[in-house]
Amino acid sequence: MSSATARDTSPAALPERERISRLRLIRTENVGPITFRQLLERFGSAERAIAALPDLARRGGRRHPLRVPSIAAAEREVEDNARIGAYLVVYGDPAYPPALAAVEDAPGAFSLFGHAHLLAARTVAVVGARNASMNGRKLAHVLAREIGRGGYAVASGLARGIDGSAHEGALESGTVAVVAGGIDVIYPPEHTDLFRRIAEAGAIVAEQPVGTTPQARHFPSRNRIIAGLSLGVLVVEAATRSGSLITARRALDQGREVFAVPGSPLDPRCGGTNGLIKEGAAFLVESAEDVLRILDGLPQRKLGEPQGRDWEGSYDREALDTPTIEVDDSARRHVLEALSSEPVAVDELIRGCQLSAPIVATVLLEAELAGLIDRHPGNQVSRRMDIPT
Repeated sequence: MSSATARDTSPAALPERERISRLRLIRTENVGPITFRQLLERFGSAERAIAALPDLARRGGRRHPLRVPSIAAAEREVEDNARIGAYLVVYGDPAYPPALAAVEDAPGAFSLFGHAHLLAARTVAVVGARNASMNGRKLAHVLAREIGRGGYAVASGLARGIDGSAHEGALESGTVAVVAGGIDVIYPPEHTDLFRRIAEAGAIVAEQPVGTTPQARHFPSRNRIIAGLSLGVLVVEAATRSGSLITARRALDQGREVFAVPGSPLDPRCGGTNGLIKEGAAFLVESAEDVLRILDGLPQRKLGEPQGRDWEGSYDREALDTPTIEVDDSARRHVLEALSSEPVAVDELIRGCQLSAPIVATVLLEAELAGLIDRHPGNQVSRRMDIPT
């Protein structure tokens, strides 16, 4: 293949104006990753979507204007990244990882330190307990090292315990750290040296803006990115209620493979991993070869940005090609009255309301912009019962 042909088939770069508009859109109040994608699909560009936001939010019941970052604010965020040596990757950029783009709630933008090519590599996540045993940390190091030598990058969350050991084991072959706060905020602080070594030899990813201190709510969001970058997630020591199990569950939701190392039933740090195996949700792993044999034997699935992906199920393509879908007030009331504070699957909501998927999707889009609903993993939504509009 000639170099000219290679250039012709590579992804086209987004125009800078659209990159800035996409950053503004994902940073807009009440615009989450799923709504971000729906707005792009419906309006064709972030600039057009931003122009439509006031009317969409008003139809959803919003009484006050949405807070939309200015062009100058978005440009400052790009400059903040450049100032510290990071690069801001926006959904649709050539550097955006194909596996992550296939996830329904993929981040609209993220900061990147290090080597972008690692984000496109075949990747295995290795995650586990922060309070890991000495044997657990040693095993995570060995497994990550051998998986790396088997031709895979290793992703993890830079946390204490298993995560840190996995990164150490895969430094030579290539490791990706996904952090919960801003890319310039090192947490935990004792991983400062490891952070710097990963930035030099691997890659670091952060969905939150520069300067953001990690909060508890950021960690589940980080976990979905770890799973989304990976073909499979390997869990080494995890309690029955832990962030590592959230990562595993997200991987299952995303159609990725899950692996778990069994442990003593007397050790609470092994309750989660043993449970995954017991439920049949994870392959039992005793060595890196167990992981490599399964992943190497899988058909080469093409993970990438979905083309013409449906929003909530099957839908009328022609209806979605028209940016404005007319919804009457009775349909809005019907959908919102069917929701409660308990999450429900959107497909179930469509069946229960006996309305078309585009109508329900439009109501949910308007309601989220108005601050009336929340999105949850697994394509679920719930009603905010105490949030004024």
